[in-house]
Amino acid sequence: MAERQGQAAADAVLTRIGQVVMLHHGGDREEARRRFLDLWTELGADGDPLHRCTLAHYLADTQDDPEDELAWDLRALTAAEELTDDRLDRHEGAPAARALYPSLHLNLAADYARLGRADAARTHLHRARGAADALADDSYGDGVRAAIQRMELRLGEGRG
Repeated sequence: MAERQGQAAADAVLTRIGQVVMLHHGGDREEARRRFLDLWTELGADGDPLHRCTLAHYLADTQDDPEDELAWDLRALTAAEELTDDRLDRHEGAPAARALYPSLHLNLAADYARLGRADAARTHLHRARGAADALADDSYGDGVRAAIQRMELRLGEGRG
C-alpha cells in the first residue's frame, strides 16, 4: 500500500510538470518558468532523478539567456545519469533511461551552437547520434532523429 501511495505521489509530480508544460506551450513563458522554479525548489537537489531530469529539461526551454538554458540542460543530463531502467519502471509510460540521451545531448548541441561553441556542439551531436539507437520506431523517435539530421546540417555548414 505504501509503495502504491509513493507511486501516486510521484505520478502527481509528473502530472504537475505536464500541466506547466501546457501553460508554457499556451504562450505564458514567464508564468511557466515561475511555476517550474517553484517545483524545482519543492523537489530539492536530492529529489527523484526522473522528476529533476524532466523538470530541468522543460525549464531550459523557458530561459531567455542561452547560458541559463545551457545550465538547465546540463542539470537535466546530470539527473538522467542517476536514472536506471529499474527506477523508470516505477513510472508508467516512462522511457528507458538510455532513450532520454539522444534528446538531452541534442539540446546541449543546440545550446552550444547558439553560444558559438561549435566544438562542444559537435561533441554533443556525436553523443546524440550515438545514443539514437535507443529510440523507438515511433513519432517521438522519428522526430528526434530528424532533429539530429537538422543539427548535422546546421553544424556542417561551418566546416570547411
